[in-house]
This record gives sequence, C-alpha cells and structure tokens, in this order.
Amino acid sequence: MTINEKLIREVIEEVLKDFNMEGKTEAIPVTQTARQAVIPSSSKGLEIIESGSAAIGTRKDEVVIAVAAAFGVHQTKTIVGLPHTEVLREIIAGIEEEGISARLIRVYHTSDVGFVAHQAAKFSGSGIGIGIQSKGTTVIHQKDLPPLSNLELFPQAPLLDPETYRSIGKNAAKYAKGESPNPVPTKNDQMARPKYQAIAALLHIKETEHVDRSKKPTALQVKFN
Repeated sequence: MTINEKLIREVIEEVLKDFNMEGKTEAIPVTQTARQAVIPSSSKGLEIIESGSAAIGTRKDEVVIAVAAAFGVHQTKTIVGLPHTEVLREIIAGIEEEGISARLIRVYHTSDVGFVAHQAAKFSGSGIGIGIQSKGTTVIHQKDLPPLSNLELFPQAPLLDPETYRSIGKNAAKYAKGESPNPVPTKNDQMARPKYQAIAALLHIKETEHVDRSKKPTALQVKFN
C-alpha cells in the first residue's frame, strides 16, 4: 500500500494553518468558532442538515448511525481519501438490504469512536448503533455493553473500503434482527499503523477541535446529490 503524499501534505498544512499548533501535540480545546459551525453544510455529493436534538428511538427495526463532530462538515474524506458520501451511502445500503431502517445523528461531546458508537446504540430503538470517525474508523455497538466494549471494531481505517462499509451496515442490521452474524472480514496490514500514524493523529486533532462537551447529540437529515 502506498501513501498519498499529496494528501498528507494537504492535511498537515491545513491543520497547522487552522490551529497554529506551534509544535504542540496535545488535544486542542473547543473554540467558539467550532461551536458556531455553519449547518447545514455540504460536501461533494452529500448534504447534511441538522434538525434539532436527537430522539431516543422506539422502533425495533432501526440502526442508528452516529458520526463524529467534524464528519461531512470540517472533514469530507477518510484517511485514504474515500469520500464521506460513499461511506454513508454504503453503510445505509447495507442496513436497508437487510430490511432495517437507518437513522443518523451527530455526536458532539466526544471524538472517541467507541463512545460515539455507544451513543448511537443508546439512541437506537433496536439497541444497535454504528459510530464513525471522520478518518474512517468505525465501530458496531450494542447499548447494554460497556462503552469500551463493542460488537465489532474496525480500527484500521486505511484498510476500509466501500465493500467493507457495506458489510458493516449489513452486520449491524443483522444484530438488530437478533441474529449472530460472522464478523465482517477485514484486511490486515501490520505496516498500516506506522505508515499512517502521523496523519491519523493530525486528523484526530482536527476532529477533537470541534468537540463540544456541552452539546447533546443532534438529529441529521442526509441527502445524496
């Protein structure tokens, strides 16, 4: 696997320009600008509209997808350049192929994908949720599991492709139906972490900058253009 050096340079330049890091590596606190992010916003092929506070679901035939604070707004692609449009399209398609409905929310109070996914599960009528970080890391969670536990974890975002995201949606829907599916098969590359560790850290810093611990999850309407 080769690294897109142009993408890395662009991300590093953008992060340094936006946050004036000056060599610091600690998480950056929430700023007033982050709290005033313009909604609705759109990226290529995708329009995300916030429609008030998210509600706890009552339907047993739904899976809630929770995206992190920067997803589709301040970041529009995964760590390997896969558009968020395609990520959501594939996950939703996988859920719907199993006869289950997908509902979307945005989680603001944390950038940890495990806690984002746990919020999705808690808001889901079926008790099953999917959490997605902007860089692509994904988790399938169940509401009665501890936040740091989960049903399936996909930590190597550089190895996640559209087919995998579709399978993640399908498996989440199967859990919602009370089935016990085989875990989604994933690729394994021991060199993925050292190759992408620096850019992953920068993308996480960029995501964390938009965290607002005082803001509750919001409902999302998504339109594919």
